[in-house]
Amino acid sequence: MIETEQQVTIAAPINAVWDFASDIERWAALMPGMQACEVIDPDHSRWVLKVGVGGLVRTVKVNVAVASWDGPGAVDFSYALEGDPVRGGGTYRALATSPDATAVILQVQVVGSGPLAPMWEAMGRPLLPQLANAFAERLRDRIELEAGTALLAPPRIGLLTHIWVAILRIFR
Repeated sequence: MIETEQQVTIAAPINAVWDFASDIERWAALMPGMQACEVIDPDHSRWVLKVGVGGLVRTVKVNVAVASWDGPGAVDFSYALEGDPVRGGGTYRALATSPDATAVILQVQVVGSGPLAPMWEAMGRPLLPQLANAFAERLRDRIELEAGTALLAPPRIGLLTHIWVAILRIFR
């Protein structure tokens, strides 16, 4: 299993962040390599991604299932690749750090199985943090753009906020 966690501070109120985060098509559009997103129902979607490692580029189909929408602070999800023994899951956690700023923690894990699992993990270990970081930055940038705060400097996070973020990590 490989996993990563990315944190961004978004210069927007938590409800503006939730308005964006609660729409799966908007999330999907930010995913690096996104080709298409088919929404099956409010909790299930099918994503088509073009992914590459080195010279190997391929298109994968990913079934995404949201286990819980607990806005404005939490989303839990799982996913499985079609035709490949790879699955995983993750969480979205948001915490208002001020009336106009929100800390978002994104956690993603990938689990490969079968004889190719070591290959999946070897290829995915350096790639997953890069993809998750690119996604987190795109999420921040898009929400700030839509909120009209894209040109503002990110607010400073105080000690109390760091403590709350640490507590969120412990209880996820």
